[in-house]
Amino acid sequence: MAGGMGIYIIMIVFMLVGWLLQMQLRSKFKKYSLETLAGGMSGQEIASRMLSDSGITDVKIISTEGQLTDHYNPVDKTVNLSHDVYNGRNAAAAAVAAHECGHAVQHAKAYSMLQLRSALVPVVQFSSQWMQWVLLAGVLMLRTFPQLLLIGIVLFAATTLFAFITLPVEFDASRRALVWLEGSRVTSSQEHAKAKDALFWAAMTYVVAALGSLATLAYYVMMYMGGRSRD
Repeated sequence: MAGGMGIYIIMIVFMLVGWLLQMQLRSKFKKYSLETLAGGMSGQEIASRMLSDSGITDVKIISTEGQLTDHYNPVDKTVNLSHDVYNGRNAAAAAVAAHECGHAVQHAKAYSMLQLRSALVPVVQFSSQWMQWVLLAGVLMLRTFPQLLLIGIVLFAATTLFAFITLPVEFDASRRALVWLEGSRVTSSQEHAKAKDALFWAAMTYVVAALGSLATLAYYVMMYMGGRSRD
């Protein structure tokens, strides 16, 4: 019981830390969005130039709805930038636009971790659809049918694995973005520092999400082992 309470506390801590990081990330992006880049380039123009400099000609840049909804879609080869990033002419927009293009470069160069993550997408989609119901039923039927909880743990483990594989993918995309921003002189030294800071806080949200998923997985494993020990 004490171990279970400990895991609950850890989960709550991760949720709180994740929320605080999201607030910090939004604060950073809001702060860095107030200062116009000396070069005056928009996020769309920066993305277009980075793709061109990387020899990528088959990727489209699209403006999408929402805030912090930016992503690269390897299926249809599109860099999707939120309106604020697509039209923004500041360090935050530069950081995000270059980061998403970093994923496009990974795709073009067949970056192994991106390929692995893409291969796991169907598995994670299936797991995400069913795991909460399987876990709930497994907890309720722990003493009579513990194997059901074990199935739920396997499904949840797939999403946890995906979260950890995402980390090197995101870190590498940020690294590629920062190297290009510095080498292309799109950002000044001060602007580059702001872009780096923004990407750091974005990366930390992925780290906390992965650790939180691992803590939750550990809780269900402990519950399963505890149920088995009573038999």
